This record gives sequence, structure tokens and C-alpha cells, in this order.
Amino acid sequence: MVAVAWPLRDTARVPATTFAFLGDIVAGPGRRIVETWLPVLRGDHAPDIVVANAENAAHGSGLSARQYRELRALGIDGITLGDHAFREPSIRPVLEEPEARVIRPLNLSPRAGGRTVLRLPPPPGRRRGVAVITVLGRIFMALPADDPFRAVDDLIAALGSAEPVTIIVEAHMEATSEKAALAHHLDGRVAAVLGTHTHVPTADARILPGGTAFITDVGMCGPYDSCIGRDKSAVVRYMTTGVFQAYGIGAGDERLCAAVVSLSDDTGLALAIRRVEYPPPPVSHPGPVPHPAG
Repeated sequence: MVAVAWPLRDTARVPATTFAFLGDIVAGPGRRIVETWLPVLRGDHAPDIVVANAENAAHGSGLSARQYRELRALGIDGITLGDHAFREPSIRPVLEEPEARVIRPLNLSPRAGGRTVLRLPPPPGRRRGVAVITVLGRIFMALPADDPFRAVDDLIAALGSAEPVTIIVEAHMEATSEKAALAHHLDGRVAAVLGTHTHVPTADARILPGGTAFITDVGMCGPYDSCIGRDKSAVVRYMTTGVFQAYGIGAGDERLCAAVVSLSDDTGLALAIRRVEYPPPPVSHPGPVPHPAG
């Protein structure tokens, strides 16, 4: 297991909520690796809340209603979607259900329908609930989206201060600069800005000066012996010939990548962030999956 931590200060006496966010779950390999390693992640980090991006769970694009239910049954508390939010028709009515814990990006047209804020209750003994949102980037992204900066500003204003809530922002964006700019724009006003979409984990998990945790990209839960989750041979053929190739799902070196953030129940900001990565389990190992630390 890879684990990289960035603490803000001594957190021993600060009441906190441990929040785990799983990077983009890619198709069958991603769903299986989450099922394998999520219990180990729970044992290692004892998260109070687990949220996952699952917009690539259905054949690499979208999330079906059945897959939503299966992921929730694994103990995932909430699910976010990105630019493939509406790719699977069966998820659209689920997005409208009042009790469903799945959201589409905040900064799409209101006419798109669907829930945009994932409200999670305070864990036992804590007073702050958690609100999770996703915003799409506008640089190098095909799906038209409204200004993500203003969208989050408006949401913060709408939430107000009447009820204490900790805000987590998923930056589903292509450009690293856009993710960093959003994080600095929101520093001190939200607990974390967690980047997704590029499927490549970055080594920059840190606490910004105002107390917001940031990582450019959490990485994916899926096959790393691939081109960001897709069959590497098909991608190479297309890039070397220019001839269209249908991209299947890659296979091999399946990993779970996540960020674990400690959230202050006093301030609603971050105390620490840790990037975690679980490698493929040994194929020949019988019985329970061994811990990656040995």
C-alpha cells in the first residue's frame, strides 16, 4: 500500500470526521478491486464516510441503476458522477429520487435534472454533516458546463451558516491548472478540493494555507496496465495510425486509489490528507486478501 500524509497540525485533541474518497471506478475491473480492497481500507483508516466517483463504472462510461445499488451495498455512502453522468439511461430516474445518494455535476444546466448536492448526516458524536458536490471543468472538456467557480460560490452562499456543514468539492476536470485555481479560490471556505477525471494519481496531496485539503487527481480504481483504463493496444493503434478503434476496457495491474481526509468538526476545514493506493492482490493467494504491508 502507498500512503502519503500531509497533516496541518497536531490533531490529537480535535474532534474530527474521517472522510474517504475513491477515485474514478472504471468498469468491471474497478468494481471488483473496490469490492476487494474497501474492507482493508476501512480497517486501515476507519473512515466515517466513504464516497466514490463511479461515472466510469458501466463499461467505462456512465453508471447503471443496478451498479449504483451494488456499490451502495458494498458500504459506499454516496456516489458522484462526472461528464458521463447521463450516459446510462437507467440512472436518470435514480438521480431524481429524494433519498438516492448519487449526484450529477453542479454546474450543468438546471434543465438536465438530477440531484446536485450529496448531503450526509453527521457521524455519531459529531455535529457537522458533510455536503459533497462535483463541478466539471471548462478547459479541454467536451461537455458544456457553467462557470465552476461561480457555481461553488453560489452553493456556499445558499448553504449559509444556519446549520454547520463541511463542504467537499470534487473537481472533475482535465486541466491541472484549473483544478489548482479552483482549490486556491476556495481555500478556507471548503474542507477539500479533490481532483478526478484524468485517472492518474498525483503526488501533491497537501493542506493549503487557509485549511483546505487539495490533491490534483486522486487516481482511478481500475486497471493500470492500460491507457487510463482503456485497452492499451487499441489506444496505441489509433494514435499510431489515426484509424478509429473501439476502445475496450484494459486489464491487469488493478489498483484502488483514494484520498482520506481528516475533517475538523470545529472549523469544517481539513486537518490532514492522505493519498492511499492498494495494489493488485496476489493471484495465487488462497483465502482472504493479505494486507499489502505484509
